[in-house]
Amino acid sequence: MDYCGDFIELLGPDISTKILMNLVNPSDLIRVSLVSSSWHQFVIENGLGKQLCLKLFPEISGIVHTIEMNNLIDTVGHKQNDCDELECLRKNHRIYTLLAQAFNPFVRKDCISEAVIASSTDNYPEESIHNTLEPFDRIDTRASYWSSEGQNNPAVPETLLYKLMTKMCIVTEIHVQPFQAYFQYNFPIYSSKAVRFRMGHKLQSEMTDSSTSSNKWADDEFIWTYTSPEFPMVQENCLQKFKLPEPVLCIGGYMQVELLGRVQRQEMDGLYYIWEVCFEVLARNRETYTFFTTTYTGNGASSRFRTFTARLLQRGTRGWEQMLLNTLLQARAGRANDADNEPPPASP
Repeated sequence: MDYCGDFIELLGPDISTKILMNLVNPSDLIRVSLVSSSWHQFVIENGLGKQLCLKLFPEISGIVHTIEMNNLIDTVGHKQNDCDELECLRKNHRIYTLLAQAFNPFVRKDCISEAVIASSTDNYPEESIHNTLEPFDRIDTRASYWSSEGQNNPAVPETLLYKLMTKMCIVTEIHVQPFQAYFQYNFPIYSSKAVRFRMGHKLQSEMTDSSTSSNKWADDEFIWTYTSPEFPMVQENCLQKFKLPEPVLCIGGYMQVELLGRVQRQEMDGLYYIWEVCFEVLARNRETYTFFTTTYTGNGASSRFRTFTARLLQRGTRGWEQMLLNTLLQARAGRANDADNEPPPASP
């Protein structure tokens, strides 16, 4: 059989790149890079991992500068020669392919893992924030909702804090359902006038215990890297859907809900309240990799080897994820400190 030559050599780099960019699975690009050393070099030198990652998830384009300028694995230092530049390309390839593999392409609704704390609660624990994790306003014969404390001033806001399933996810939409008091006269709806969402991460390693009934608020323990516009709420007992202007990369795994303005006054005490049934966060979460091993009764060594390999792969994936997360958080904190230290503009 005649030698037909290398695929990339025959088609040329431009056409080869266009063909490879039609891949929809990051794992396929990894398989391409394993065909031969020349294909591996072609994928890395042309930044195909980065191109595919940004094509699949354009929302992460905002952290490209952080990835490339902070050199996520700092073993090279300055780019003094071609070897250093190639090593940097290899590192970026590993980071971008990890990112592309990490995010689930399917949007999930069950992205809240924990209701942490509310700025106020009227009757704890019967009306606690933990009730908002249930999608129904009644459980058996009991009403299920969160209630704020009553206020004379309808402009007093409330805030609820939630922990998300993963520390890195792409949030696209948030759902909120106010509570209709079916046990009160005229069935009033205790909704806020508007809602706003913040996403970010903890500033300290420890925070207030979410199980406490004192509801001590510690907003200064968090850094909010994203704040949404205000969304007006309809005074109806239905699941209200708020799509963010553009998908948001949440780094840190926390979301704060700001409930702005009160509408309904309670007849028995004349105070304004906000009651909410549930919250849902729609996001593409970081994938949780599970490695399955098959037990062979006739070959115990093979089974142990597969288990050992799976553990190494799992440990390596977690290490890269944590390294990436720590670097992004440090970079954002550094930019925040630079902004704080910047001198104010001179008065005209």
